[in-house]
Amino acid sequence: MKNVVFVAFVLIAALTACGQNAQKKGNSQTQTAAAVSSTDPNVVQVYYFHGKTRCATCVAVGDVAQKTVETAFAGNKKVVFTEINVSDKSNEALAEKYQVTWNALLIVKGDNLIDITEKAFATAVGNPQSLENLIKQEVNKRLTE
Repeated sequence: MKNVVFVAFVLIAALTACGQNAQKKGNSQTQTAAAVSSTDPNVVQVYYFHGKTRCATCVAVGDVAQKTVETAFAGNKKVVFTEINVSDKSNEALAEKYQVTWNALLIVKGDNLIDITEKAFATAVGNPQSLENLIKQEVNKRLTE
């Protein structure tokens, strides 16, 4: 029971801190909805949605997700990582489609979607290997469907 309370506290603290501490990352990897590389229903999209201002945990979630896709699925054109700034007006349609208002880590293939945001924020800093494994597992599940 203590573990559940602790994890809940950490998650709440991380999510409320996301808008507090500005930590900038280059925009070169942030894409607009128009630039999303594929609408092919056979492609697995790993979407990382974030706001303009991000805390260290927010940055870690994006970094772990991107690194995992780029290394575990290198050269696989059926798996794409896309970072999306929800503060950018040009991304409104995609954010609305997935009902995202701030931070989210989604794995999508066609109509098959899983939201792993909660687990991502609970593990990205303290146990990034766990997040890597979860991303690989969920992407591989969708690749074989």
